[in-house]
Amino acid sequence: MTLPGINKAVLIAGPTASGKSALAVELAQKAGGVVINADSMQVYRDLRILTARPTPDDEADVPHRLYGHVDAAVNYSAGHYVRDAAVVLAEAHAAGRLPIFIGGTGLYFKALTRGLAAVPPVPDEVRDAVRLRLDRDGVEALHAELARRDPAAGARLNVRDRTRVARALEVIEATGRPLAEWHAETTPPLLPEGSYRALFIAPERETLYARIDARFDLMLDRGALEEVEQLAARGLDPLLPAMKAHGVPALIRYLRGEITREEAAVIGKADTRHYAKRQFTWFRHQLPEFGWMTPEQARAWVAALSEL
Repeated sequence: MTLPGINKAVLIAGPTASGKSALAVELAQKAGGVVINADSMQVYRDLRILTARPTPDDEADVPHRLYGHVDAAVNYSAGHYVRDAAVVLAEAHAAGRLPIFIGGTGLYFKALTRGLAAVPPVPDEVRDAVRLRLDRDGVEALHAELARRDPAAGARLNVRDRTRVARALEVIEATGRPLAEWHAETTPPLLPEGSYRALFIAPERETLYARIDARFDLMLDRGALEEVEQLAARGLDPLLPAMKAHGVPALIRYLRGEITREEAAVIGKADTRHYAKRQFTWFRHQLPEFGWMTPEQARAWVAALSEL
């Protein structure tokens, strides 16, 4: 099916719980498409329920790719994602299917459409050594070292930002070059301007926040706590992305007896709402080429395709 104004792909972004997944499935059914994940937490196989990955029924209805294909022990980066997305994109085009990228991770969409800084992978032994020092010496000590070796990064990063301080120091240890120098070298985008149609689904805020709260309760009822319990039993590095998924840290605290289940749910809901707010801001400033639509407008756009 040829869609007007669309060459190679459709990109559907939006805050968490905005109804993107259902829209992507409907579009894939109408257009003979393949739904490709662009959410940095839904790549992890350990967290199907808590990250609201598509259901097995949805995955049976239309092809889905890059969902649950990564182990939680992996520090999966935007670079990993772009390499995987390139393979899936080529497969979709070869099969004559419309690629439909859907998710809420702005960096993934920016990498697809603007290219990505060519930072080489950091060897595991370098990352492990930096994380060991982080736990042993504290983030302030690592920030002080970073400020000596990369003054620009030291001035830019908050002294208590454990993740970014560790990342900047890892890159220097592994490559001998500051992160900013790598960021200045950008690879070509997989989807150059003019080759895609990009939407950002923007629900009314209070309605969205109510959906987030209700969905978190539903996820707990459907087994999210047991999912987190199994993840916590693996004893993974708490700085790994999967260990910081919304709800995971709070539910681990509950499992340890530090807070009540109700307190963990309140924290998980609040973290998710704050993330949704940041998603609105990020896409507005970083990817203005995405056309904003209400959920009703987006559904009408997809429904109109059946008349073409």
